[in-house]
Amino acid sequence: MARLTPASLGYRMPAEWEPHEATWIAWPHERSDWPGKFAPIPWVYGEVVRYLSRVEKVRILVNASAEHAARRVLARAGANLDSVEFYHAPTNRSWTRDYCPIFVRNDAGQVAMTHWRFNGWAKYARHELDAAVPALLRRRLRMPCFRPMWSGRPVVLEGGSIDVNGQGALLTTRECLLSPVQARNPGMTREQIERMLADYLGAGQLVWLNNGIAGDDTHGHIDDLARFVHPATVVIASERDRKEANHSALKENARLLRSNLALTVVELPMPRPVYFAGQRLPASYANFYIANKLVLVPVFNDPADRTALNTLARLFPDREIAPVYCRDLVLGLGTLHCMTQQQPTGS
Repeated sequence: MARLTPASLGYRMPAEWEPHEATWIAWPHERSDWPGKFAPIPWVYGEVVRYLSRVEKVRILVNASAEHAARRVLARAGANLDSVEFYHAPTNRSWTRDYCPIFVRNDAGQVAMTHWRFNGWAKYARHELDAAVPALLRRRLRMPCFRPMWSGRPVVLEGGSIDVNGQGALLTTRECLLSPVQARNPGMTREQIERMLADYLGAGQLVWLNNGIAGDDTHGHIDDLARFVHPATVVIASERDRKEANHSALKENARLLRSNLALTVVELPMPRPVYFAGQRLPASYANFYIANKLVLVPVFNDPADRTALNTLARLFPDREIAPVYCRDLVLGLGTLHCMTQQQPTGS
């Protein structure tokens, strides 16, 4: 008997701009992710929740012992605590984009989870608590759940490695999904990966870009590089300084996008390189998060902040464009999209 998949049952991954029931985040606690700069991080999360709690529910994974402190930060930050729900769940890190379930929805408005394996970006040994989150949420949410398997093994996929337009198209990179470096699914072919994305996310049209940005320790996540903002429009990070490390890779990715005649391509600038203690950090305006009536945009006290905000304001005329200072947050090697995962509205 053929294995039932979400696509065969009419499910697809909605675009991020489609209505949300909630946004999932995990309260930060791993100080080593922000060495020497952890103190401001809970307040960045408080600012993000302040914005989100005005327009949708915010569901927060938190260690039970940390809930009181989280509530205190959120109250002082001005968040609407009536729209905040806490779920006691131990985590290793706070990047819910990559280990929370990816939600799918069918035309009847039924929402289900897809539970992909998380292996710490094929790099970090301590990831077992994060990897257990989808199973925990399946028990709490009591919704259908699909587990992608290949050759008897769970398939690895992080939410930050893909972006969809909700109508069958998906953006990703060869560097992340196909490279033998930090290999997520050794032995799987491009065709087999494409079949999994079609079967479990309803994404039958893949747009493959090449390499991600400098400083990205995930080895090529798309959400620092290029994002759908409309079913036929993609924004892509652009670096005009020919001497900068990102220039050639971003130029090649823009060429690949423009070769797809079905897409309109809009450039987002890159901020000037951000370093801390000599380490290049993955600062990018493409790591924005689209919520109900709102787009949260990372900014870095950079001259290009205004250009990025104005570009996104033109592309999202019906949403508030809210800048969030992320020069501290990006030391953890992620910003706003990395720390969030959307749950679509159901019937």
